[in-house]
Amino acid sequence: MSSLSARLLLSVSLLLLVFFGATIVVLDVAFREAGERSQEDILDGQLMALLAAAEPDDGGELVMPPDLPEPRLGTIGSGLYAELGAQGSAPVWRSRSSLGLHVPFPAAPQPGNHVFSRIQLADGTPLMALSLSVEWELPSGEFRPYTFNVAESLDSFNAQVAAFRRQLFGWFAAVALIMLLAISLVMRGLLRPLRQIEEEIGEIEEGRRQALSEGLPTELDSVARNMNLLISSERGRSDRYRTTLDNLAHSLKTPLAAIRAVLSEQPGNDVSRKIETQIERMNDIVRYQLRKPALLVSDSFGVTSVAIEEQLRRLVDGLSKVYKDKNPAIELDVDPRAEFRGDTGDFLELSGNLVDNACKWCRSRVLVAVTPLQGGGMCMTVGDDGPGIPEKAAELLLQRGMRLDESTPGHGIGLAVVKDIARSHGGDIQFGRSPLGGAEIRITIPGQFNK
Repeated sequence: MSSLSARLLLSVSLLLLVFFGATIVVLDVAFREAGERSQEDILDGQLMALLAAAEPDDGGELVMPPDLPEPRLGTIGSGLYAELGAQGSAPVWRSRSSLGLHVPFPAAPQPGNHVFSRIQLADGTPLMALSLSVEWELPSGEFRPYTFNVAESLDSFNAQVAAFRRQLFGWFAAVALIMLLAISLVMRGLLRPLRQIEEEIGEIEEGRRQALSEGLPTELDSVARNMNLLISSERGRSDRYRTTLDNLAHSLKTPLAAIRAVLSEQPGNDVSRKIETQIERMNDIVRYQLRKPALLVSDSFGVTSVAIEEQLRRLVDGLSKVYKDKNPAIELDVDPRAEFRGDTGDFLELSGNLVDNACKWCRSRVLVAVTPLQGGGMCMTVGDDGPGIPEKAAELLLQRGMRLDESTPGHGIGLAVVKDIARSHGGDIQFGRSPLGGAEIRITIPGQFNK
């Protein structure tokens, strides 16, 4: 969830889910309550029709006519059931629709009251029932209590509620998808300036642009202005840094040249040769340390990806000529997904020292492998079939001027330089045993590192 667009879409989706969920619940409750009130009105109308149809017979008992206005009461299993009961006795009349069924009507309410209730048949069919108790005046002037009961199946009502819920979920799902699509299109337009800044920063890193463009939205204008000031300041500081180092280089080269001239006038002896060796080492150190900042100052601001395989092949071609007498077999195994983001000179200095040492100490074979790291970067492994490096001596070799064999040409700063470059890029250096039998040096450089 590192993407700002993904976070916004997720936040909006959660808000829509909560809002639409609450709306669906409210509409469902409102629809159900309205349906129940409508069902009650229908039952009340049925009950009034029964009251209108009831008549006392010659014996003084209240009876219902054989044909009723509502045909469903005369159809077996129609879902509409009615019953007329007298107080303290069995029902005096039941509708033909309830034939073979036991409808569990509730107890009779107080005279003059009507009560709605929910009941259930033996097979689980839900019913809504309405009961009304009355005091019926017979022709003889006697008042006798009767209870009118009517009930209707809720299967049709529940089916309508279920259909409404399906439509409700379908409608809101469609609306939510349309809204998310519209919001994503709107956010795409709103976030376009951020993508523009990202692209322009990449162009600045590659040296194809000098500063961020103007005319950005108000919220981003100050960010772009401060970024341009920072870029300008860094370029100015780099220029001053390079000028200072150039002056320092000239200041150091003159005394070193003078010392070397004085030594050349002296007769050759061991002391002169040792001093000459140290002067040469100082020159090498000065050349490398003063050349590096100059390489870093360019039109680009930031780091770019180095063509690893191309640079390594050039390096191998050059070393093959240097060690043509030894003629070592240098094998390259470079994964194209590996990347080194930095100065090409740093990469050549790093890989050149490692491969040069391997060629110097190998018997006949050198293996250079470069693999990608998770999250970007590279892991470079350089191994040979030489005598190897003692475990106790590995850390000493990373110190400037330390060498295992003084008889071998060199100044003892190569691995120290490799260590400095690797750590300046957030990487690390490790020693081990190569599958070829000799030493193996592993360099890991992550893809992103804040210096």
